[in-house]
Amino acid sequence: MSGNIRLLSDTLAAAKAEDRAALVAYLPAGFPTVDGGIEAVKAVLDGGADIVEVGLPHSDPVLDGPVIQTADDIALRGGVKIADVLRTVREAHRATGKPVLVMTYWNPVDRYGVERFTAELAEAGGAGCILPDLPVQEAGLWREHADKHGLATVFVVAPSSRDARLARITAAGSGFVYAASLMGVTGTRVSVGAQARELVERTRATGTGLPVCVGLGVSDAAQAAEVAGFADGVIVGSAFVKRMLDAPDAAAGVEAVRALAGELAEGVRRQA
Repeated sequence: MSGNIRLLSDTLAAAKAEDRAALVAYLPAGFPTVDGGIEAVKAVLDGGADIVEVGLPHSDPVLDGPVIQTADDIALRGGVKIADVLRTVREAHRATGKPVLVMTYWNPVDRYGVERFTAELAEAGGAGCILPDLPVQEAGLWREHADKHGLATVFVVAPSSRDARLARITAAGSGFVYAASLMGVTGTRVSVGAQARELVERTRATGTGLPVCVGLGVSDAAQAAEVAGFADGVIVGSAFVKRMLDAPDAAAGVEAVRALAGELAEGVRRQA
């Protein structure tokens, strides 16, 4: 196991050793600007997040809800490029020493070149990639190059995933399993619901040794505590993006996400 993916695995293991879930934050690169996005990513890590996912803004998202779509649109209108995403990874990892992954749809990676993307992500210090729309049966080329460069391949499972598919995904993935807590797009929810707990149990029943982290819907410390009671990690995205969208200026947005990271970090430490 190379240093990139080892850092991710060690971070998740350290949280487990503390008898708590890891806090995984998500923010898109280039939002509100490339430099502003870098400061925001560093702020959530400094504020208490254990791991961060840097989103690669895409013009045709299938999983992202309106909040993240709005941020992505701002980033794309600002001209964000893959080089800016990689710079965000590099600077956030260098400043904090914490694991940084990229979350991206497959099409931009395919166009950029799988070998080039994996090599440059590893060189930037990236721990791996979450690929929500890449079917596991079509992931051979990606996995070959990710393994070559010591990157985790995180697949997404959903409540609709049948047990046989869960087993195939957990066998092929690395780093952790991203469990989407409910059907639909990203966004904050009033309740995370029982589906998430059942999905975590079904995923673990495959016999996987991978941590199972739950995303889609968590927005506050109480929900984080609820999910931390049954998952290995709590993933929060839209709530961070909304704090930045609602802030009067970029500097206030950075402080808002730093504060939210602190609140959520307390939440995962007081499991429901």
